Amino acid sequence: MSLSLKRVDKLVALSVLGSVIGVWLVLTGFDAVTQFVRQLANIGKNGYTLTDAAVYVLVTTPRRAYEMFGNGALIGSLLGLGGLAATSELTALRASGMSRLRIAVSATGVIAALIVGVVILGETVAPWGDQLGNAMQLRLKANNIGSTGSGMWARDGDHIINARGGAVAIRSGDHDTVQLIDVRVFTLTKDGQLSRFDWAKTADHNGHTWVLHDVRSTTLDDTGVHSRAAASEQWNSSLNPQVLAQSAIQPQYLSMRDLRRNMRYLEANGERPGVYAVEFWTRALYALNVLVLVLCAMPFAFGTMRSGGLGKRIFIGMLLAITWYFLQKAIVNFGTVYGIPPLIANLLPATLLALAAWLHFRKHA
Repeated sequence: MSLSLKRVDKLVALSVLGSVIGVWLVLTGFDAVTQFVRQLANIGKNGYTLTDAAVYVLVTTPRRAYEMFGNGALIGSLLGLGGLAATSELTALRASGMSRLRIAVSATGVIAALIVGVVILGETVAPWGDQLGNAMQLRLKANNIGSTGSGMWARDGDHIINARGGAVAIRSGDHDTVQLIDVRVFTLTKDGQLSRFDWAKTADHNGHTWVLHDVRSTTLDDTGVHSRAAASEQWNSSLNPQVLAQSAIQPQYLSMRDLRRNMRYLEANGERPGVYAVEFWTRALYALNVLVLVLCAMPFAFGTMRSGGLGKRIFIGMLLAITWYFLQKAIVNFGTVYGIPPLIANLLPATLLALAAWLHFRKHA
């Protein structure tokens, strides 16, 4: 009996594994090709070449693979079990005494094994590739802006600017508020000597001008070093906020370690972590969300799949993926607006799906 169960697990796992990997590669490849076509329009701008376009797509492919795995696992598992259903093998397994839950667990187990590697990919190679790709896009959009591991660097006349982080914050009227975090401004003399240093907790562009907040300024002259502090002051800079908004590394492309570091920095300065906290818990619960979504899709592999072809399975998988995407976004956004802790807001969709799956398998035990 033990050997029989192991063979059954292998049958289900191999069927699902082949379908999941195939769908995952197709989705990732399609996304990469689409982005490559978009990059072709930038060739010739600021020395951007065909090789640069290919490198950009290559280094950002790990992040695309990470994002596409959930959809690939969902559609692939439906195709794998649907294929067994079409050949009546699922019916034979049910007739031998295996419950639907037992078969679903065998299918979900192979997803769990794959997701370990996917999570490692999303926390190591993917963020590195996105930072490299972000630096390439910065050089494309503006010659005076660059990006390194220490944040964004820019030159504005006699000023060298360094910001550890940046993002489009809140909407202010008809404009997006572009916010830079942990800003350092070095003012140089004509012979390259440092004459002034400004540090600000944040810098916001309100659609008209830059404003530094919680500023500490230090000037150096022949009489010595002079320091002063201000709650806020206007910053006359020609930095283009639209370029910065497009080039800033988005929270969803950061590793959990970097997200946690930004959260702690904002919390230490009395600010709400906002999108960083939401994205952190989205990443922390990534594996759980994928596994629960796949498990909840398993009931569609029984019964209805026997009468449906490949197109029907793909359609059901896409429909479930789209429904899940909007459900999760709606609940998380609702939680953000009404002050629900990000952990609970991100955990709620998976909990609802897990409850629905438990009720189904209990009814059809």
